[in-house]
Amino acid sequence: MEWNENGLLPLDWFKQMRNGSPVVQSEGTGLWSVFKYEDVKYVFTNYDIFSSQGSPSSEDPLESSILRQDPPKHRQLRKLVSQAFTPRVVESLAPKIQAITDALLDEAEQRGRMDAIADLASPLPITVIAEMLGVSMEHREKFKEWSDALVGDHPEAYYACQREMSAYFADIAEDRRRHPQDDLITKLVQARIENEHLTDLEIIGFCILLLVAGNETTTNLIASAMLAVDSLPEVRSQLLEDPGLIPGAIEETFRYFSPVQLMFRHVKQDTELRGQKLKQGQFVHIWMASANHDEEVFEHPEQFDIHRNPNPHLGLGSGIHYCLGSQLARLESKIAIETLLRRFPDFRRDRSAELVRQESTMMFALKELPVILK
Repeated sequence: MEWNENGLLPLDWFKQMRNGSPVVQSEGTGLWSVFKYEDVKYVFTNYDIFSSQGSPSSEDPLESSILRQDPPKHRQLRKLVSQAFTPRVVESLAPKIQAITDALLDEAEQRGRMDAIADLASPLPITVIAEMLGVSMEHREKFKEWSDALVGDHPEAYYACQREMSAYFADIAEDRRRHPQDDLITKLVQARIENEHLTDLEIIGFCILLLVAGNETTTNLIASAMLAVDSLPEVRSQLLEDPGLIPGAIEETFRYFSPVQLMFRHVKQDTELRGQKLKQGQFVHIWMASANHDEEVFEHPEQFDIHRNPNPHLGLGSGIHYCLGSQLARLESKIAIETLLRRFPDFRRDRSAELVRQESTMMFALKELPVILK
């Protein structure tokens, strides 16, 4: 079963690059791009050569976050926050996730339709991560606006939203120092690494990353899974007949649609990859979305196959930077799709509205997904 309406996924281009220019440098920018599964995984896992490290002098909070750190600092930061994402903790969130999903679908049911992104796929993960952090949901629309700006292709919006988020989280962190609560920001404020507290920039970077990671990836995953169910009748019928297949459908959504299309690294030391000489200081785009369609790893990669086993996709990264919230994203998506199919088995996309991608090279994200529930 194949889907790629209006060429929204650049699958033909990925195939062309894998077969003809698997490691290639842009003449204009000097930026390298890597397209094959084996090479993408190699870059991900060899942090001694391909570094995530941000600029130590940068005032950009994300540069101080776990996303932009190599060991040993990465290991120390990850250990701090990983306790909030253990399998036991994530499973304990299932009743809350179910209650939020039901409430969102109750509202949509009264209207008989919804924008699956604005009314379900976005508010569900934002609500969960906001409660974990301990921030008010009154700013939910602002959170979404910030998240879109952080993964978009507009530098001015990217830096503006970081300034706004920095001020917002700095105020909350200061409040938690005076009035501790049972939330993740309090834990970050109180945490110590080698007897030192996290800097304000590190705390803010953590909060920004968690809010975005808890929003964008899962939002796009849920929306893409709904799109697959709607577009591929055999998938819908199989999931209705056996809801136990939903986790496999979620994994195939990670592979086929790749909510995060690419990440980047910089070259830490001169190296060679497929005969190409990469120099220290150069940057590399690692195209996970292309790797997830590599014919050498995935049989019939153009087909959306919920029975694919094994399914070693790189939709959640690889190595030390494998997505910290992977189990939470899987659980939220499973509950959302399971509940939607149980309550509205015949939901259908409103095909009078054209599917349009957001302006983001990094993410596969639709601007809207209008759905008719009855």
